[in-house]
Amino acid sequence: MAKESIFKRIFNFIFAKLFKINDSAGKIALGVGLGVFSGLIPGTGPAAALFLAFVFRANRAAALLGSILTNTWLSVVTFILAIKVGSIVLNRHWQEVYQKAQGLIHDFHLVSFFKLSFLDMLLPVMIGYLIVGLFLGLVSYLIVLLVIRRTLHKS
Repeated sequence: MAKESIFKRIFNFIFAKLFKINDSAGKIALGVGLGVFSGLIPGTGPAAALFLAFVFRANRAAALLGSILTNTWLSVVTFILAIKVGSIVLNRHWQEVYQKAQGLIHDFHLVSFFKLSFLDMLLPVMIGYLIVGLFLGLVSYLIVLLVIRRTLHKS
């Protein structure tokens, strides 16, 4: 008997958990999408996922699952992507924004945080996270909706 890869076991676990949720495909998919969105944005995570699921009447368990999956695993990739996207939107050089962010992360002091210009570093990162989060949340919603509907159609 061949060993299953860790990724396959994680996928099967998540897949089983989503299908044990007694809710419509749309509410489950919306919950996952909202969870992915809130999980990607720093400082929000599971609490924001549950709040958004409550507001949009989405499945809270699916939102929590989406948030937990993306909250830590994708943070490095989405951080760089958010800087690039936000810099493009604001017509800034992403390398400069990245260097300022790295400097703040490596030597964080509250004084240095407030000395940073909001427009130079924080605004591009915030706009980037918002765009990346909305995009990945929408993609997650569509994929989960498609998978659930196809799986339910086969049964």
